[in-house]
Amino acid sequence: MKPSTIVFDVNETLSDMSPLAGRFEEVGAPASLAKLWFATLLRDGFALTAAGGKGSFAEIGAEALRGLFAGMDLDRDPDAAVEHVMAGLAGLGLHQDVPEGVKALKAAGFRLATLSNGATGVAEKLFNDAGIRDSFELLLSVEDAPAWKPARAAYGYAASTCGAAPDELLLVAVHPWDIHGAAKAGLGTAWINRSGVQYPKYFQAPDYTVPALDQLAAALV
Repeated sequence: MKPSTIVFDVNETLSDMSPLAGRFEEVGAPASLAKLWFATLLRDGFALTAAGGKGSFAEIGAEALRGLFAGMDLDRDPDAAVEHVMAGLAGLGLHQDVPEGVKALKAAGFRLATLSNGATGVAEKLFNDAGIRDSFELLLSVEDAPAWKPARAAYGYAASTCGAAPDELLLVAVHPWDIHGAAKAGLGTAWINRSGVQYPKYFQAPDYTVPALDQLAAALV
């Protein structure tokens, strides 16, 4: 079935998070710590979800930073370092392929929405800054859902809010764990593989794979 609504993950899928590495360097931490921090944030968010709870992306992110910064020789006190890194989330931009990809999908007649484990305010600023906010009908966050992605309830919340059946939605993400969760919840899936890595065999394979978002519309029509 051709989807009626495209639902985008936000962090890393649409936003370019690589500049955060510079924020770590600016407080005296290794740039490589940025990837470990994001993985730690996701791990702990997933753990809360698996145990039947839920946490705030920002709160978990800040606490994860405090743990990683403990005992490090930073150039400022730990709380100021945490604040500096977390503030960098508000200054991120979109990947280069995103604006044209979004416009092409909108022009092809798809409804567009987001479903992020982060706050809707992050997506709002990203899209306003890039001049594509009016392409999106809904900006959704798991903060308003029963659970974080990749729990089935998160995708069910998106389908219900969009007024569509799960199989009418197509989840677009760079994260295989997100693709797998959406597929298990009955959504169609599209994997954006910008880095050219192999998709993990232990996850359900995506329905579509493209190297950049600006190639997705052509793959769907």
